[in-house]
Amino acid sequence: MKLVSYRKNAGEAWRAGIYEEGLIVDAAQIFPDAPVTVPELLGQWEVWEPRLQAEVARGSVRGLGLPMDEVQLGSPLPRPGSFRDFYAFEAHVKTARAQRGLDMVPEWYDFPVFYFSNASAFTGPEAAIRRPKATQWLDYELEVACVIGKAGVNISVEEAAAHIAGYCILNDWSARDIQREEVKVGLGPAKGKDFATSMGPWLVTPDELESARITGERGDGYDLTMVARVNGVEYSRGNLRDLHFTFAEMIARASADCPLYPGDVIGSGTVGTGCILELGADRYGWLAPGDVVELEVERLGILRNRISE
Repeated sequence: MKLVSYRKNAGEAWRAGIYEEGLIVDAAQIFPDAPVTVPELLGQWEVWEPRLQAEVARGSVRGLGLPMDEVQLGSPLPRPGSFRDFYAFEAHVKTARAQRGLDMVPEWYDFPVFYFSNASAFTGPEAAIRRPKATQWLDYELEVACVIGKAGVNISVEEAAAHIAGYCILNDWSARDIQREEVKVGLGPAKGKDFATSMGPWLVTPDELESARITGERGDGYDLTMVARVNGVEYSRGNLRDLHFTFAEMIARASADCPLYPGDVIGSGTVGTGCILELGADRYGWLAPGDVVELEVERLGILRNRISE
């Protein structure tokens, strides 16, 4: 099942819908008593997920709904409860540090690390991303996020899968020149990241990824190709299976002595080759107004945004 936040016209409230065969079906059209928004659905996910799944499997939503060209999609969670972005792909960490003349940090292998970013700056597919006035080094980051669908604290690796509502493509936009200066102080990143995060186009439930699942003692992984294009030219290619730390391990770390709630977002961090910082700005150049960035992840769709002034 693919869960979306959609609206017919700009300025309207976002509504919960299901993407099915090119159409957006309002959740309340399926069940009149269903919650109206995705955050409200996730707050009762153990009740509504099986009911919605059953209707989709039964085919009762087929042919219903609005065509894609008649709606606007937002981030599946227009305003997450919280956003933690991890640093879980070894190749990205090694390459990004090498670009700065730094060796790998041995402690990185001890546990997954993350930072909190701005949950109020989420945007969806096709939205314009305004380049911060203070940056000349604007970058994309090719990531996958999981969304929490069941509250918990001190969640074990073995229990973590039961807390995941689904997965989305994530673009953690970065102002690299700002980020470079602020992290010298020992905190952050902050202003280098807080202006925009894109997520979408939909939240894909784990059952749709079952045939790509890779079981493991430290939690499941997924064999999903990840690609980034700028103005139609492929820049990045990687695979979600290359995560050094699984989402189960990230959830266990995030929930240690700290509750997670439905609607919280956990980002994977950037896949290897998944940003201009890794590839080299001398070769590709930083993003500029007018550039169109497409992130595509197998089975999760395409997340497309244009850079504006």
